[in-house]
Amino acid sequence: MSPALSLLQQRHSAPSRQLGEPAPDEATLQALLEASIRVPDHGKLVPFRLLRLQGDAKLAFGEQLAAIAIRNDPDMSESKQEKEQLRYTFAPLVMVVVACLHAESKVPEIEQKLCAGNVAYNILLGAYALGYGAQWLTGWAAYDPEVATLLKLSAHEHVIGFVHLGTPQIEIPDRDRPALADLLDTWTP
Repeated sequence: MSPALSLLQQRHSAPSRQLGEPAPDEATLQALLEASIRVPDHGKLVPFRLLRLQGDAKLAFGEQLAAIAIRNDPDMSESKQEKEQLRYTFAPLVMVVVACLHAESKVPEIEQKLCAGNVAYNILLGAYALGYGAQWLTGWAAYDPEVATLLKLSAHEHVIGFVHLGTPQIEIPDRDRPALADLLDTWTP
């Protein structure tokens, strides 16, 4: 395997429940995020921004999210309620990647969202390269208008993902990957 491609060949997500302290320190996080925002950006719109959830603020966010989930589904089972209440208690740091869409731009909305998605992926890849674990999650909260209000998002902003960061607390096995031969064709006229 080419050393230049080994990082891509080995990268995998670490389940957020398996992420603990330490998170990247401030200098490492700044370097990671500066590298992560170097993405293809048609029109130089910078259609993204980042929100940090850490410490007491992360826990308060998680509690408020759980309350919204239970209010939205009062018949939710106790096990699902517990899952909602614990969701933000594991990884020490969560980065919220937000797409900031420019409706007046000639750049299609999908390209702007993909640009923001590349930021989220770069955080995953960079975290792995630095020896940390990360998982990109969305779930109902990424699409819920009440959560958008909680995060103080503008009408033109959307959550792309919640990237949970920390140190894997166990060895994380890789998952099965698709075979390239099943995915690759050559187009001919």
